[in-house]
Amino acid sequence: MQKFTDSEVRWGILGVGNVCEVKSAPAMNLIPNSKLVAVMRRDEAKVKDYAARHGVPKWYTSAEALVNDPEVNAIYIATPPNAHLELSRLAASVGKPVYVEKPMARTHAECLEMIDVCVKAGVPLFVAYYRRALPHFVRIKELLDAGAIGEIRTVHINLKQEVEADLITKLADNWRINPEIAGGGYFFDLASHQLDLLDFFFGKITHASGFSANQAKAYEAEDMVAGSFAFENGVLGTGNWCFTSSHSARKDEIIIDGNMGQIRFPTFGKGEFKLIQDSQETQFHDLPLPKHIQQPLIHSIVDELLGKGTCPSKGISGARTNWAMGELVKNRIG
Repeated sequence: MQKFTDSEVRWGILGVGNVCEVKSAPAMNLIPNSKLVAVMRRDEAKVKDYAARHGVPKWYTSAEALVNDPEVNAIYIATPPNAHLELSRLAASVGKPVYVEKPMARTHAECLEMIDVCVKAGVPLFVAYYRRALPHFVRIKELLDAGAIGEIRTVHINLKQEVEADLITKLADNWRINPEIAGGGYFFDLASHQLDLLDFFFGKITHASGFSANQAKAYEAEDMVAGSFAFENGVLGTGNWCFTSSHSARKDEIIIDGNMGQIRFPTFGKGEFKLIQDSQETQFHDLPLPKHIQQPLIHSIVDELLGKGTCPSKGISGARTNWAMGELVKNRIG
């Protein structure tokens, strides 16, 4: 990789949509040696409005113009997944580090091509799986690594939402259920966080198999997925994702079982988890989440670029998550 020689990270963002309002972009100005200097969106009125509201000095309607701005030395791609490969190639072509939204791309093949173009250009590639850096998930990993629940046996994902999923920001144009744009449906948007988090805990998934279906016919993408998977360390897992459930059946839970206890937690929402150990009282943990949810991960990217640390979410791990999702939805029923 090329050495990042600047003393500060000056961000340019391609695609300032909803995710940039609170979750990510504002954090760039709160991190030492980091600032947001330019934003881009094709809609001139919207990008001008964003820049004015957030105090960003430069705005563009052309991706090429932003990535070629000499003041910008790192690119954040905050578009839907169908543009990730093209824009990663553009950013890499001018030698600038790439931070891309999740899921990393629509397919595993696109992820591999993104990795390839960044490697050839000598630039790092980071992926916005920010849960790897949130305090309560970092604490869960520490407990697992310390043997708090013994040897890990199994992990189980259970996510159920109504057709109008309340975990999704409501948009006039819901690209998240358009496979041509997103790669799939809500499974790709939400389960990607869960599978990547388990990759963070246990390492890569080496085997995965599942079934998908479109039961409610509310949109083109799959609305149910069920499957099983195995990790390189021997842990076995199952997942059940349903986006056509009743209101009363809504569920967001991951259960990790060890031979000496169990950890339970939601993926989305508050920074809570439950630690259950044999012959001990159940412990409830609740760690506060940052206002700008991506700030800890973005901080780690800045630290890595400046030679002060390491980011836990990169292209190689992000691609593994896409591979697992592809295997789980491969067998379409009906």
